Amino acid sequence: MREVAIVAFGQSDHRRDTAEISEVEMLMPVLHQVLDAVGLRAGEIDFTCSGSCDYLAGRAFSFTMALDGVGAWPPISESHVEMDGAWALYEAWTRLLTGEAETALVYSYGKSSPGDLREVLTRQLDPYYVAPLWPDSVALAALQAQALLDAEDAEDTGRTGGTVADERALAGVAARSRTAAEDNPQAQLAGSPPPEALLDEPYLVRPLRRHDCPPVGDGAAAVVLAAGDTARRLCRRPAWIRGMDHRIEAHGLGVRDLTRSPSSRLAAERAGAFEAPVDLAELHAPFTSQELILRRALRLGEDVRVNPSGGALAANPMMAAGLIRLGEAAAAIHRGAADRALAHATSGPCLQQNLVAVLEGDAS
Repeated sequence: MREVAIVAFGQSDHRRDTAEISEVEMLMPVLHQVLDAVGLRAGEIDFTCSGSCDYLAGRAFSFTMALDGVGAWPPISESHVEMDGAWALYEAWTRLLTGEAETALVYSYGKSSPGDLREVLTRQLDPYYVAPLWPDSVALAALQAQALLDAEDAEDTGRTGGTVADERALAGVAARSRTAAEDNPQAQLAGSPPPEALLDEPYLVRPLRRHDCPPVGDGAAAVVLAAGDTARRLCRRPAWIRGMDHRIEAHGLGVRDLTRSPSSRLAAERAGAFEAPVDLAELHAPFTSQELILRRALRLGEDVRVNPSGGALAANPMMAAGLIRLGEAAAAIHRGAADRALAHATSGPCLQQNLVAVLEGDAS
């Protein structure tokens, strides 16, 4: 299979209430950052693919405004997905695998603060049976978290007769994420709160507290992909994509076990994640309970560094958070902080759609 790598990654600062900044103004510095990193101009990119959501912008074909900022003239080879940018990266990756392009620019962005994000996300639900009930994203995540707290630990995890998790385990995930985010200047939430202090906070939607949920913020991210010798020329240590796959759960929430993520495990198997150990994992887990579910599905032991960037609990710009997970994993390889990394992205309620990629750096 043709070698394809992530050779550059950039992201904006993720903040709330950026009403005075348009999507294009938010995106352009990030595009300049990644293109400058590899010494290319926009016109020298063979393929461009973006990810965004018209529901967030509140207007149809909103991505065309951002494309004007990228520069669509002279005509370029371009595509767009109404998804998180991780899926735009998947499309660009397949384009490079076919040999139709040597380089690709992938970007995504989202502005959640102008509207009610919890209400907007109900549009992802089954339009006949679930959406008319208007369960918001936090309420659905709370159902999933409660199911996890109630589930018996049936897997061989060294415990017998106990539950999979408790509220202290959820608080531990939040505390570790915020501590890790102290080294991430783009993060919204950072600090070193003890789990005991977090457990004293009131419930937002039982059993979830505020720290169990992601912040609402605006942001953008971009990566540059390159193939073969072009990647080696543009980047000192490319993050080679050894495998990538995405799978989906049944649309009906009542017909699947919310405490498990078989689509994530299948995507990881197809991507080759279990063929060798990984030393770092960037998981797109907007809620603390979802990180625990993903750890089990992806067979990540205590020796694997999970979300050293702080993850989605520190900054969760809609439509860009998944692409950021791939970018953060690639950046760790670029700077020599990891040799083999796993990156995960999700979309939809309760981990409905999942993408897994395996990235590797050349041996030192």
